[in-house]
Amino acid sequence: MTDWIISLEGTEAGARLAILLALTSALAHACFGALQKGRHDPWLARGAMDAFMVLLSAPVALFVVPWPQGFEWLVMVGVIAIHLAYKIAMARAYSQAAYTVVYPVVRGVGPLATLVFAAAFLGEHYVPLQWFGVAVLSGAILMLARLNFGGAAVPARAALRAGLIWAFAGGLLVAVYTTYDAWAIRLMPDPFTFLAWFFLMTSLDFPLMLGYRLVKARQMPEAAGALAARGFIGALIAFVSFGGVMLGTRLGKVAEVASLRETSTLFAAAIGWLVLGERSGPAKILLMGLIALGAILVQAA
Repeated sequence: MTDWIISLEGTEAGARLAILLALTSALAHACFGALQKGRHDPWLARGAMDAFMVLLSAPVALFVVPWPQGFEWLVMVGVIAIHLAYKIAMARAYSQAAYTVVYPVVRGVGPLATLVFAAAFLGEHYVPLQWFGVAVLSGAILMLARLNFGGAAVPARAALRAGLIWAFAGGLLVAVYTTYDAWAIRLMPDPFTFLAWFFLMTSLDFPLMLGYRLVKARQMPEAAGALAARGFIGALIAFVSFGGVMLGTRLGKVAEVASLRETSTLFAAAIGWLVLGERSGPAKILLMGLIALGAILVQAA
């Protein structure tokens, strides 16, 4: 598998696979966000998901793939720090604002900032049409968040504002980790070595927080079995979501892959409609169409 992935780098087949990985990651990430924002406290839900990620990734990292060497350990420390900051921002955002408000803001800020970071730090070149496409995509996503915010009850506005601030920070951190992870996975000879150690080392923090919160509460949360099931399913989805986009950035341009991944907002809207019973008016449908158009423009150049 590793040799096959490496052989596709810089090829048309690799670029097509990067697109497929990005779209698959988009669907998985929308599901992952909905699971974290579901019936349980977002901190507990993310802790349960990370706990299962540790359990599932540890045997592969420790006994199957090579261990990081020398400078690679420092690279992994950077990965841990960035993703911890991102997870804290997301948990705080989900604690104070609705999924349909938080998620579009995070995903709207991310692609435009990623385009800037990838051009500045990875030396990738993008034509004006691609910059325009990302601007359309990001603007439409942020307008979608504005519509959701405007539909909230007035007493909830203060909490929503705090949630939006954390969501904006989360969006910037998405750009940071997307760019950094793309550099890191390209740095290591074997992409699956990076992925195995990524999932293990970035998943140790929230289970510790989960344990602390349970000890402090001196009781298990209600429906602990449902929380564990949510954690297991979320871990499997996370492997597809984060693993898919990182493999995609190894095979394709970072901002192109990141922009396609932000079509997760469309999948999130579908989840809201089909699962949560939310309805979309003409304005929301138009904005979702602009999101799709922006993603197409990024790939058309």
